[in-house]
Amino acid sequence: MTTVAPPPGARDGQLLAGGSLPVRLANFVKLPHTVFAMPFALVGVVLASTVAPLTAGTVGWVLVAFTAARFAAMAFNRLVDWQIDIRNPRTAARSTLVTKTVAWITVLAGVAGLVGGAWLLNPLCLILSPLAVGIVFFYSLTKRFTWASHGFLGLALGTAPVGAWLAVTGSFDSWVPIVLGFAVGLGLSRRRASRARRRTLNIRVPLSLAMRNKKYGLHLM
Repeated sequence: MTTVAPPPGARDGQLLAGGSLPVRLANFVKLPHTVFAMPFALVGVVLASTVAPLTAGTVGWVLVAFTAARFAAMAFNRLVDWQIDIRNPRTAARSTLVTKTVAWITVLAGVAGLVGGAWLLNPLCLILSPLAVGIVFFYSLTKRFTWASHGFLGLALGTAPVGAWLAVTGSFDSWVPIVLGFAVGLGLSRRRASRARRRTLNIRVPLSLAMRNKKYGLHLM
């Protein structure tokens, strides 16, 4: 896997080299971010394996469902912010990677992958899969009405270890996944909030962001 610098005017890193549709789609949903986030789901699998049998098939479908959910969430977030991203030099390149049609197909395929993976795991995961979809999509909308969007992002990412636990055990009979999900969500939301605060050290950044956020009705730090 080769990485290249973001295009001029943008600051997104970890882009794959190449111009084919698969490569552009991978950059659109930030595939490397999904790979880096997989341990959040796998730690749930590992802990659940101490109380329930674990098979290679279960691990595989957990990874499929997790990846599909991430792809759907990232594509949905791009679609929600499409017009804003076009006007933001840091994110303008995102809207040139794929068309809106491809983005919507990615969302639908991701949802299908999540629900399908949940169906193959166990009935409880299938029942809860619409809730998981709603949570990961809801984050993209929170920027319109609250300053606490980082907290909602933490909630969305915190569902990964909880879902992985349920995938292995098939039941909700322990506080372990709740504590684990809370720890992951809190840690990640604090990290994102800390990054936002560090950006305010440069006076030009907060001023430009404040003007953009006010213009587009966004409630961001």
